[in-house]
Amino acid sequence: MNGHFREFEDEYLETMYEFFEKQPLQRVRNGDLANALGVSPASATEMIQRLAGKGMVDYVPYKGASLTDKGMVHGQKMKRRHRLAEVFLESISFQGNTHATACRLEHAIDDDLEVALSLLLGQPELDPSGRDIPQASSDISSRIDSSQTQLISLERLEDGVTGTLEAMFTNALETETMSQSGVRIGSKITRISGGYSITGIGDALFSTDLASKILVRISCATIDGRL
Repeated sequence: MNGHFREFEDEYLETMYEFFEKQPLQRVRNGDLANALGVSPASATEMIQRLAGKGMVDYVPYKGASLTDKGMVHGQKMKRRHRLAEVFLESISFQGNTHATACRLEHAIDDDLEVALSLLLGQPELDPSGRDIPQASSDISSRIDSSQTQLISLERLEDGVTGTLEAMFTNALETETMSQSGVRIGSKITRISGGYSITGIGDALFSTDLASKILVRISCATIDGRL
């Protein structure tokens, strides 16, 4: 129950952050919060009072609530994780309800996974709907900045850059075909004009769709040197 209750708190703070994105200087009335979350006004009032007791919101009866600095950090973190989850689901051609699934995934994302997802997705700034992905907290940002490598899709590999194949979100036929051609986890792939060169195999062509499903690890020093 404690875990589920914490998720409820997360949802409230995340929703409060959404209101902040739209109207930064306005307090959120409990009725509006209840409508956004699909709960009763009494339930919203009870949770807001609980969050106020934890120093997460500043609540004034009959006027509404606003996030404190502490609540802002947490609400922003949850919204960032939700939108990162949506980008991830989009990158693997997820066919289900992206928003609903991201709502579940965000609660399973801890600091370590947030760092990994940020690097994996190339530190995206927008979610699939074009909304801003909130900036990472200072501790997460420092870990991202100190990373020596980054995972990107083969499609995004720049000319002359070599990456090590780390993962393939491919179907069984695609995986088997590449395996028979000698392309497998650990293969070194370099982007060249008009295609790719695979160490020990030679030149190869990948469709845009297939290249988007293949992840390669590259050195961040290589990226920095090209900026």
